[in-house]
Amino acid sequence: MSHHVKSSRKKRAETRLPPEEDPEFQIAPMIDILLVLLVFFMSISSTEVLQTNDQVHLPVAKDSKEKSPQVAGEGQLMVNVLWTTINNSGTIDIDGKTYPTADDLTPVLVAKLAATPKFRMLIRADREVRYEFLRTILKAAGTAGVTNVTFSVVDKESVSSDAPATL
Repeated sequence: MSHHVKSSRKKRAETRLPPEEDPEFQIAPMIDILLVLLVFFMSISSTEVLQTNDQVHLPVAKDSKEKSPQVAGEGQLMVNVLWTTINNSGTIDIDGKTYPTADDLTPVLVAKLAATPKFRMLIRADREVRYEFLRTILKAAGTAGVTNVTFSVVDKESVSSDAPATL
């Protein structure tokens, strides 16, 4: 019987895996993943960076919320509203194209709404823009049938216009 016990122990010992060595840290797969993530985030952020205008100084709103996770592109139209204090006039900039009046926006908004029914209109208005001018833009959006309008603001005076929040 002792022979039988010894053979079963020997069989169990043979079937067990030998103790493994300490695993080595593989850096190549980690670098691959980091590069893929870097390219992904750069491609997402480049669209929004191209649409912003550095001449727009966003207003401060203490009760602002963090920027929503919706990505710029097909689902969003960024409208930069500039104001010249010298002659008290405003201009509207969309994708590098300037529109002198809000009435010129209506065909653009109608076309965008036809292509993407649930798109968001993000207004980046300069802090000096007069309400009367901004009201004409909102009226053009209403005429076109836009229902989702968001304003871009900053939550602190020292924050640059590159870190907007929404109101």
